[in-house]
Amino acid sequence: MRIICSSLVATALLSATLLNHGQAAPQNKNREYYEARGDIVWEVPSDEKIIALTFDDGPDPADTPAILDLLKQYEAKATFFVVGKRVEMYPELAKREIVEGHEIANHTYSHSYFRKRMGGEKIKNEILKAEQAIFTTTGEKPHLFRPPGGYYSENVVDASKKNGYLVVMWSWHQDTEDWNKPGVNKIVNKVLKNARNGDIVLFHDYVEGKSQTLEALKQVLPELKERGYRFVTVSELLTFRKSTTVEK
Repeated sequence: MRIICSSLVATALLSATLLNHGQAAPQNKNREYYEARGDIVWEVPSDEKIIALTFDDGPDPADTPAILDLLKQYEAKATFFVVGKRVEMYPELAKREIVEGHEIANHTYSHSYFRKRMGGEKIKNEILKAEQAIFTTTGEKPHLFRPPGGYYSENVVDASKKNGYLVVMWSWHQDTEDWNKPGVNKIVNKVLKNARNGDIVLFHDYVEGKSQTLEALKQVLPELKERGYRFVTVSELLTFRKSTTVEK
């Protein structure tokens, strides 16, 4: 009994010492943590009727040109999170995205998934190799990065920041899952029923097999435009972001 009591006393004393020295328990590094610090962006709530359409995994000769044609028809600007090796395969499409006023962002070189324990060096190499492919092709250096699959961690944030990138995800209520081909109507309803000012919408301009994205966009674009939305790049959307005051 004395041993147990002594142990409890020692634990209490240690806890009091830590509190006196201002040492808090480790913080849960979830969305709230990173969003409050401005390290990762999911959306940019705004009073303005603006929305950012984003396309991952391209460019692709089957879908990207048709998507670009449709965006032009509705005077919509978008952000393309491109895969470096696909930029090397289809350089003219990447160049066209820039020429037509869209934004190109970094989505790794080989579409590698950054699991929790992946080291910062491998993450950095994927980012920089994609950056080189984009710069060599377009003359533009991207500054936004989206990890494939949405896998984020302290290593992803650190590697991104050290190499001049801001991590950008997507609004959770605007994940169309178009890569999984759930049906055109499901994609359309996902966007239209949940549309809010400052949303970042996730689409793909490259999927395996026949994509449903283009057909969905043919309904999404005119309806959102009718509602008064303006389609902007992520960088333009970020100009509406309030500064954070959290200590880093």
